Amino acid sequence: MSKFLKGTMILMAAGLVTRLLGFINRIVIARLIGEEGVGLYMMAYPTLLLVVTITQLGLPVAISKAVAEADIKGDQRKVKKILVVSLTVTGTLSLIFTPALIMLGPLLSKTLFTDPRTYYPLTAIAPIIPIVAVSSVIRGYFQGKQNMKPSAVSQILEQAVRITLIAVLTKAFLPMGIEYAAAAAMVATVIGELVSLLYLFAMFKVKKRFPVRRHFLNALKGGKETFKELMQVALPTTGSRMIGSLSWFFEPIIVSQSLLLAGVAAGIATKQYGLLTGYALPLLTLPSFITFSLATSLVPAISEANAVRNHRLVEYRLQQALRFALLSGGLSVIVLFTFSEPLMKLIYGSENGAYFIRLMAPFFIFHYYQGPLQAILQALDLARAAMINSLIGNAVKLAVIFMLASQPHIGITGAALGIAAGTLLITALHYATVLKKVQFTVYIFDYVKFFAAAILAGWSGKIIFDSLFFDSNFIKLAIGIIITTLIYLALLFGFKLVNKNDMTKIPVIGNIIK
Repeated sequence: MSKFLKGTMILMAAGLVTRLLGFINRIVIARLIGEEGVGLYMMAYPTLLLVVTITQLGLPVAISKAVAEADIKGDQRKVKKILVVSLTVTGTLSLIFTPALIMLGPLLSKTLFTDPRTYYPLTAIAPIIPIVAVSSVIRGYFQGKQNMKPSAVSQILEQAVRITLIAVLTKAFLPMGIEYAAAAAMVATVIGELVSLLYLFAMFKVKKRFPVRRHFLNALKGGKETFKELMQVALPTTGSRMIGSLSWFFEPIIVSQSLLLAGVAAGIATKQYGLLTGYALPLLTLPSFITFSLATSLVPAISEANAVRNHRLVEYRLQQALRFALLSGGLSVIVLFTFSEPLMKLIYGSENGAYFIRLMAPFFIFHYYQGPLQAILQALDLARAAMINSLIGNAVKLAVIFMLASQPHIGITGAALGIAAGTLLITALHYATVLKKVQFTVYIFDYVKFFAAAILAGWSGKIIFDSLFFDSNFIKLAIGIIITTLIYLALLFGFKLVNKNDMTKIPVIGNIIK
């Protein structure tokens, strides 16, 4: 099995475990602090991501690409310079932005978010910035080596620690108010990330072939060219991620201000935003662990192929990734759309938010495509084009949110439609950009067959689910999802969208078939 497939499978397995653990976290938070508490948590979280994006400066992707290219040439001195320069940059920026976030907390919470209680989770999350700054550099190094195990294990460790602490801390601080409980959830996140960093650091010390601390300053002095090389990829990548982070930072601000114009009180707006982003969106983005795994593995794999001008392999990797993203994402859309209400009831104890899932699920097939497409653009030195695409899509998203959510008869539904519109547009622009760079065949009839399989599987699954008679919602839902999945897979085989050869590329299934 190739490093690309092996790395992708490792990350997918870890991503599945991580997402499941993350869902348990969501369930605990939602059941303990409710919709309003989740709203406070989700309003503060985008601010953290914005600061982390600035601190990382797009270096994880640049490190992965540069290490992959240096490693294939056997240039270990270059690898060391890459690490030294990256650690210096991210470490310096984290020392600037950590205290800045703490000092700006009162202004952000009272003025922009219209809910002063967001100050507590904002302050609680600040210490995570230097931790993420260092861990992102080490992750980039391992990804460049196409060794995905350390990243995978660290993700699982982080979630396991968080899930252990989150229930205890949240419950302990809840009597003081939901704002303190939301802050406690953030503290659990910080501790989980710290444990993840300690593991990555230990693995780095074991796996590295050179001493990083020895002659650190000398390597830094001679790292001017390396810095420029990293910035060629990092800055456009930062621009792209910055646009996404800025968009997410402004999203709760625009939503809360728009709902205020529509006559919705601050507390209710926080609750509605919690339903959308804390209840519905985590379910919609759950399957993205598959496309995230693909995207992470694609950058070094395509960078290597492109470095030796193996255009045929570049196209092959691209087709692999897009096909896998489409077929796996399709199953997610079917299950979420068909079983939105029972899923919400089972997970959160309430059907509130199911409407958002039904509304947005069909658009999220484009979300599952977006990660691999952006990774391909970055690997082909088209990060600037990806940045422009993200700028256009996110600008449209925020504009649609403001125009629709400020209307009293639309309200929070406008925010959901804005997110869906932005997702669709960015993916379409990425796809068009890749088509210009890489000459590959677009199998239109396969897309027609895919949509036919998705509609038939969803319709059949709904009929079967409604005909089941079980007192237990869990049993009824499990049977419904299993049957729907089997119908979908049967249709994929029947329409020849998947064959035996495809299945043998998946390690576990391949061993069974052989």
